Amino acid sequence: MSAEDGQQQETAAVFTRLAGIVYGPEDYEQMCTALCIAAQMLVPGCDRASLMLRRGSTIRTVAAGDDVARRIDAAERELGEGPCLDVLHNDTAELDADLAVRTRWPALTKWILESTPVRGAAGFRLLVEGADVAALNIFSDTPGALTEDSLDAGAVLAAFASVALTARAHREQAQTLRLGLESNREIGKAIGLLMALHEVPEDDAFTLLREASQRMNLRLSDVAKQVVETLKKTDGPSES
Repeated sequence: MSAEDGQQQETAAVFTRLAGIVYGPEDYEQMCTALCIAAQMLVPGCDRASLMLRRGSTIRTVAAGDDVARRIDAAERELGEGPCLDVLHNDTAELDADLAVRTRWPALTKWILESTPVRGAAGFRLLVEGADVAALNIFSDTPGALTEDSLDAGAVLAAFASVALTARAHREQAQTLRLGLESNREIGKAIGLLMALHEVPEDDAFTLLREASQRMNLRLSDVAKQVVETLKKTDGPSES
């Protein structure tokens, strides 16, 4: 097997593992952390990575491979400049392979060179369905280690990450919808049982349920579930 074939197999194995995490039991932040760790294996020259998310006017780091990457993200937000912030607002990748030679972000670069081992940075925009926009941030400790090959590999990982974040968002929305439907069914059952038990109209039965929820300081769906379970146990003819 050639070195190229071996590299392709390793890359395929990493993406297979990532796909398992996207659709597995790991939570959102664990999935994002896995993407950051994968960047170190998939993107040539990458020593650390992070994921920033913009939701409305709020920008935060949702995951980072280490504390250095997380601190750089924080510095970008504080100073208001940097490759990662740029890609959140523009649909282009950013690359500065050697921060000490030239830079478009003088304040951030000065802080990075003085406070971290990082010497190169790149940013890739991730498109997530809905209003969210994210950025995959790549950092290298070696000047010039981030190249065109790094941009190509980073773009592939960014595309995968966009799909992963969208898929997870769909899954969480589906879970929320499912729970909401289950709660509504329980509430409907409880109202129906209360209507039959007290011989009252639907509005009055709902009022009884809501007042019980307030007295017990419980969610309406939880009280409804208790009502359904209690009335089911007492339903039917008693045994002599």
